[in-house]
Amino acid sequence: MIMTLISPIHVNAGKFGQGDSSGTPGQWYEGLPPSYVDPSKSPIVFIHGLNSSSHTWWQENDMYDTALENGFETAFVDLYPTGDMWNNGKLLADKLEEIYHHFGEKLVIVGHSKGGIDAQSALVHYGASPYVDRIISLSSPHKGSELADLAYSSWAGWLADIIGGKNDATYSLQTGYMDYYRQQTDPHASTPMYTLSGTNWGSFGSSLYWGGLYLSSYGASDGAVTVASSNLPYSTELQVGDWNHSEIRQGSSTFGHFSDYLYETTEDSQAFGTADTVSTNHHLSDSFIRGGHYSGSTQETFYVEENVDKLTINWLSDQKNTTLELASPDGQRWNKFTSKTDETSFFEGSYHHSLTLDNPNSGKWQIKAGSISENYLLAVQYESLLNTALTLELDQGLNISIPTLNHTPYGPDRKTMKSTITMEYYNNGKQTSRKIKWDDLDGTPSRKLSKLGEGVYNLTIDLNGKTKQNKDFNRTIITSVYIDNNGKVLK
Repeated sequence: MIMTLISPIHVNAGKFGQGDSSGTPGQWYEGLPPSYVDPSKSPIVFIHGLNSSSHTWWQENDMYDTALENGFETAFVDLYPTGDMWNNGKLLADKLEEIYHHFGEKLVIVGHSKGGIDAQSALVHYGASPYVDRIISLSSPHKGSELADLAYSSWAGWLADIIGGKNDATYSLQTGYMDYYRQQTDPHASTPMYTLSGTNWGSFGSSLYWGGLYLSSYGASDGAVTVASSNLPYSTELQVGDWNHSEIRQGSSTFGHFSDYLYETTEDSQAFGTADTVSTNHHLSDSFIRGGHYSGSTQETFYVEENVDKLTINWLSDQKNTTLELASPDGQRWNKFTSKTDETSFFEGSYHHSLTLDNPNSGKWQIKAGSISENYLLAVQYESLLNTALTLELDQGLNISIPTLNHTPYGPDRKTMKSTITMEYYNNGKQTSRKIKWDDLDGTPSRKLSKLGEGVYNLTIDLNGKTKQNKDFNRTIITSVYIDNNGKVLK
């Protein structure tokens, strides 16, 4: 950890590497000046992400050391750790102006995770673009994160609320809200942006494994953010590397991949414009979700269909020492779960109790839990042929349909399928819930949801039925959309 003091030239700059470990929003720090200041090298401003602070760049991280050793001037800004891109963008814009005048030249921003979004907000919406040459974002969820959708879903919302996972930042990172943000931002983006993203979420038992597993149906990810979300139509992708969400901010991991873009003489060549908005959105189904609160003990049941290659049970909890026992249809029992704290940032303060089984028996499974008092989320992940045979489609009219592949022998029997759709509508801090039963998927091609006004609609679709092999199955699909003041679905 760096324990140096900066020169007190600027009254708003703090003691570098000292003070409150959580950071003070609005504080910024200047790193030690390099032995020789190359005028061609731009000062770097580092921006932290969700549930983080400026200390993330030098505590257990060599990013600051690496930048200094390579002759770059540096600054580090503390924003609100759970603030949305609007409040953080406004605060950051003021700090960027100060830092620009302090160094006397244009800056390059390096933002980790949500820090890249806050940076773009500062430039596009709060007038900071004259002070910045370019933005380099490290695994920033520019299109939102499905983990934020999960945190605001009907099943996970209780746990997220208890542990503080429901906050302005997570709310704004729902994929539906980020579609709205992109509509407001992309047409006005003029500062070149460069992106890096990761594809490593570790092996079973690692801290980001479950996040990567949950996101796997949406494509490659680093355990918290997908590669697809890390890029924009007008950004330049510098590298997709074998990093997880924590490693990508390490200097020894990524500095060399973006260092060529830290010079004033770097030529930028990018096309700016509005991202395309699709009228229909598709989601695959590979998980089953349940959650709630209990005191003493509880149990949950779920079904496993035929030909499931792998089954992962994740019990996400606000308790570290929960007692768990899993029972298969034939009476086998498991009670040794791997426990890890959450590092996705979306459920910070919670614990993952996980177990993976190969080739599980089909039928009804049961998991029992015991604790004095517990808030929990059960997420069952299936590696199964059924996953690709079940999809969700959502169109501009807010009509939901669940098409299935009829040609596969492992697909669902549509005559047996039923669904419960839970819609959580958020507007101006108020939540409205709607629950719709859909018991005739075979006879009704789609269900139309009511538009309740402008805002975020978080949708939880619970499916159950039988496969063509007459085996029970269950799945949960979670997504979100934003409806603007004209009634248009931004998705």
